[in-house]
Amino acid sequence: MIKKLSFILFLLALTATAFAQNKDAVLGKWLNATGEGQIEIYKRADKYFGKLVWVKEPNDQAGKPKTDHKNPNANLKSKPILGLEILKDFVFEDGRWTDGTVYDPKTGKTYSCNLSLKENGQLNIRGYIGVSLIGRSESWKRVK
Repeated sequence: MIKKLSFILFLLALTATAFAQNKDAVLGKWLNATGEGQIEIYKRADKYFGKLVWVKEPNDQAGKPKTDHKNPNANLKSKPILGLEILKDFVFEDGRWTDGTVYDPKTGKTYSCNLSLKENGQLNIRGYIGVSLIGRSESWKRVK
């Protein structure tokens, strides 16, 4: 009985490791934690990026498409939110996507960021300033 249990645990660990090592497992569409937006993660050369492809409320009160009005760069304030690249320059190493940035259009701030897949298939987003210990995490669900 103990040998069977050990073997099953070994197979589960092997499966989880194989899943985590798939560098393109992050590709596709993800629903953010608040349900207000979908981000499509794609690959360009050897790096990973993500852009907003759907927002719950795409238009402002005047019925015009929402823009990146909080952007600190005045030249980008009139850029539409829809299609905005918010994840940039991630590289895959040791089962995680690291060394990237995440842009928050609600605040106009950019943070260092790491991505990792959880065992339940959700995407863990960790945005931080300086060191990863000082930051915030949230989970995104894959869009089917």
